[in-house]
Amino acid sequence: MYSQGRIPLSIRGFRICWQNYDKLMDIVLYAAQIVNAAFLLPRSLPLHMSTATDHSSKLLDRVRRACRGRQYSLHTERAYVRWIVRFVRYHDTTHPARLDADDVRTFLNHLAADRDVAASTQNQALNALSFLYDHVLDTPLGDIGSIERADRPKRLPTVLTRTEVKRLFQAMSAGPNRLVAHLLYGGGLRLSEALRLRVKDLQFDARRIVVRDGKGGDDRSTVLPNRLHEPLQRHLRRVKAQYEEDRAQDLPGVYLPDALTEKYPNAPTEWRWYYVFPSPQLSEDPRSGTVRRHHRSNSAVQQAVKHAVDASGIETHATCHTLRHSFATHLLMDGTDIRTIQKLLGHKELSTTMKYVHVLEQSGRQVTSPLDTLDNESSTSE
Repeated sequence: MYSQGRIPLSIRGFRICWQNYDKLMDIVLYAAQIVNAAFLLPRSLPLHMSTATDHSSKLLDRVRRACRGRQYSLHTERAYVRWIVRFVRYHDTTHPARLDADDVRTFLNHLAADRDVAASTQNQALNALSFLYDHVLDTPLGDIGSIERADRPKRLPTVLTRTEVKRLFQAMSAGPNRLVAHLLYGGGLRLSEALRLRVKDLQFDARRIVVRDGKGGDDRSTVLPNRLHEPLQRHLRRVKAQYEEDRAQDLPGVYLPDALTEKYPNAPTEWRWYYVFPSPQLSEDPRSGTVRRHHRSNSAVQQAVKHAVDASGIETHATCHTLRHSFATHLLMDGTDIRTIQKLLGHKELSTTMKYVHVLEQSGRQVTSPLDTLDNESSTSE
């Protein structure tokens, strides 16, 4: 019995809300436009430009089209939409076309001073608004002047010891989730990169993994561990059975960017483009509405890793990304050149990779004196 008539939001209800996120954001902005037209007309656009009847100029639709035209990820597109809605609401639902760099600076200062957001969050908001003005409204902001920057505390990445990594893997059940975790640690992949892998990206003979469209949109290659060759090949045989079943049912092919689909129209239904870690169920593409098989969900792997951390008694707060940090740190401990690690991780700046050097410096790792490495112990006897 729930008190005061409160009904908890069911998991199904949450999924429905998330799947219709774009529509909900449209409703929010539409409501803002109505309020703007009714009460804030002096600062708003002319009424015929502020109403939602002019579907061709709906702001959020234009933002989405601009994101998709530049091949931005769905995650980035949704983040930009969220920030634009927050920006509009902060300025009393005034249309962004009537706002300028001073208004953007005021909003960013509000995030740092009043909302106490992280530096990365403030930067994401700035990127979203710069994108809005540069590529949607065609009125570049230019120099917005000095803004109050959110504090950027220097935090070192969390790294597991080799013993802890072994315990974590031993606590995971055999299956796709553990294979993904092995790739995060064995190749230094981000979780999203591992889940988006296609069959053709695993190059067993060359002992490498090709990461397509990684962070920043760049491609790179990293090492494919020898001990994963056989487990991955067994896994791919099971995945191919799923692929053949999908083809027998004449299901739509896997997702590919529009440019690739136009260039290779048959690619979505070819085995080489199939996901290495496909989802066990079909889902609706949030952009096209097509029901197809997507890759395995992030949450499935994240929960499996969390349960393994708890079950193995690891006291460190470890996540999927901790395995990537551990990959880099352990390579550095083994003497791998920092530039090589930078390339394997896909960092644009060496300074980003240097944080793993700082991990070693502050981990209390002892330095061995060269005198202690001499074979002849008698050479130091007095």
